[in-house]
Amino acid sequence: MAQQLDYHTIREIFTRFREADAEPVGELDHVNAYTLVVAVALSAQATDVGVNRATKELFKIADTPEKMLALGEEAVIEHIKTIGLYRNKAKNVIKLSRILVEEYGGIVPNSRAALVSLPGVGRKTANVVLNMWWRQPAQAVDTHIFRVGNRSGIAPGKDVDAVERAVEDNIPADFQLHAHHWLILHGRYHCKARKPLCGTCIIRDLCAYEEKNL
Repeated sequence: MAQQLDYHTIREIFTRFREADAEPVGELDHVNAYTLVVAVALSAQATDVGVNRATKELFKIADTPEKMLALGEEAVIEHIKTIGLYRNKAKNVIKLSRILVEEYGGIVPNSRAALVSLPGVGRKTANVVLNMWWRQPAQAVDTHIFRVGNRSGIAPGKDVDAVERAVEDNIPADFQLHAHHWLILHGRYHCKARKPLCGTCIIRDLCAYEEKNL
């Protein structure tokens, strides 16, 4: 775990991220808030590419909780069986769809507490939905953000909750909306787990990581 970077260094890091990609977007395909909730829930222990492949046809025929319930659990399984934990995930998709219909009139709620009450939706999933759909500065910490936060010194922490707090506390407010996308994309394509691409990294002179791969 690197030492916490100071405010001015973090501000320069995110200024560079913004200059490189002013409007970063998530890579999970969706057409509305409901399909976003389903896609993010399905992405646990799976890649975005794999989830997009599985949901391509599913979302064409079931883009609302009502349509998903009409489709049924077995049909959902057939669509998503290429991704990990597909049986349990299909069960959760049906359960959360039923709750949305019965308790929320088929509308996805826009509060974290309501979202995390849905089967298969944890704090990370809720934060992704709040950020991507309602553009709230919610920080969803995945493995990429955890790694980048600790390696770089942007948001060090011993666990996911600590890193989430560090992101919220240490990154200037004007960068909060896109912070988690910048960090995810940086971790996915540059600050990779096994072999970080430090030689072409745009923040390598600011990063506190001591074992740079140059």
